[in-house]
Amino acid sequence: MEIVGSRRKSLLPPAGNAAPTIPLYRSAPELEVRLEDFELYAVHRLRVLKGISDALSRGKKPNEMENVVKELLKVHMSHPEASQVMNKDIISHFVLRLVYCREEELRKWFLSMETTLFRYRFLLETSEAQIALMAEFDLPYKTITNAEYENVKDKLNKVARSMNSSADTIYYKVPFEKVPDLVARREVFIMKGYAYVPRNQVLSLLVTHYRSNLSKALVLTNRKWTSMIREQEKDRLTPIVEALSTSYLGPDYSQPKDFGEISLRDIDQIARSSFPLCMRYLFEKLKEDHHLKHGGRMQLGLFLKGVGLKLDDALAFWKSEFSKKVGAERFDKEYAYGIRHNYGKEGKRTDYTPYSCQKIISSTPGVGDHHGCPYRHLREENLRAALNNMGVANRALEDVMDKVRNKHYQLACTLTFEAVHGASCDQGINHPNQYYSDSKTILESRNNSKGT
Repeated sequence: MEIVGSRRKSLLPPAGNAAPTIPLYRSAPELEVRLEDFELYAVHRLRVLKGISDALSRGKKPNEMENVVKELLKVHMSHPEASQVMNKDIISHFVLRLVYCREEELRKWFLSMETTLFRYRFLLETSEAQIALMAEFDLPYKTITNAEYENVKDKLNKVARSMNSSADTIYYKVPFEKVPDLVARREVFIMKGYAYVPRNQVLSLLVTHYRSNLSKALVLTNRKWTSMIREQEKDRLTPIVEALSTSYLGPDYSQPKDFGEISLRDIDQIARSSFPLCMRYLFEKLKEDHHLKHGGRMQLGLFLKGVGLKLDDALAFWKSEFSKKVGAERFDKEYAYGIRHNYGKEGKRTDYTPYSCQKIISSTPGVGDHHGCPYRHLREENLRAALNNMGVANRALEDVMDKVRNKHYQLACTLTFEAVHGASCDQGINHPNQYYSDSKTILESRNNSKGT
């Protein structure tokens, strides 16, 4: 796959072929890809994978997951040119394979999400396409003979009845370790180390092979990335690849849009009512210590800029706190420049964007720092105390802590939002400024209702 000009050729099979529409991604495509498509297609597929991750974390059932995947593919993986849909699919997979091969945690997440995507895409296919895809796998397993079926028929029927499903007459005999999910759910008969897999459960075999092949491919891609690609593409693709795994895919919150400016006299009350935990924690630490290290100043300062705190008010706000510890003169010399810089008034005059959840979660604060994601970095007793202070208690608190233990930090924040506001947040929390905006929308709506 070469990242060059704008010439493109289609990877779709000829019309009339009864071929599956799910690629197996066995080798990189022989086509040229425009640099803008390289990144755009990857972002679109990433939206699909993150949508799957959110749905799984929310405990969606299999039939609900089918609808989730179907809608995600429709929204994000379509293309104005029908002949380019397959191209987009394959290109986006290989770009994200490059992005997520680089670290073990990234590989683990990508492998899990891509395998889940494959599973539900298979279920959404027609039976003809499913049969064609099964043939492509060329599984090394044969169906059991009629004589063998007769010997174990009663046991196979008993398993089928326990699952409230009709008995099949075609079974594959495979080593039990090849279908761990079916074994775990007790959905297959096992004898002498072999599982008897009915034809309607053969998807488990396909998923196992798909996952195994992709896992090996990710390791090989990592070797190529480390030994060759990263250095060769350091001025072109490497920055894109390294940024994609932590990229924020939602709206721009660099400027306040919905609620305009906030004033200094209201900031304490707003912090209590509408700041997410990460910003409320920094805000309270600033009030307590009259100081924040650089990471905390950047995280909180850009957030306040995004919610509508003007530069003059920001300078006054930070100075009022810092001067209690370092003095007004030192503040003017050492800290005021950084605040003006965040607002694009110094240095390169860049209009800096507030940090997304992804960026905050991925940051690692040092000793004595308070920035980063408190769901990830706080000790359990401190996190519980902070959540209680926000009004999260009882069952809601335990639900939040359960998400934290499973490292679903954004879902923990979403559940916090729902507990604090008594309202659902189906889209999930992906940005601190989104938390603020959604909070203000709910609170203002309630105030308006009371007024009428």
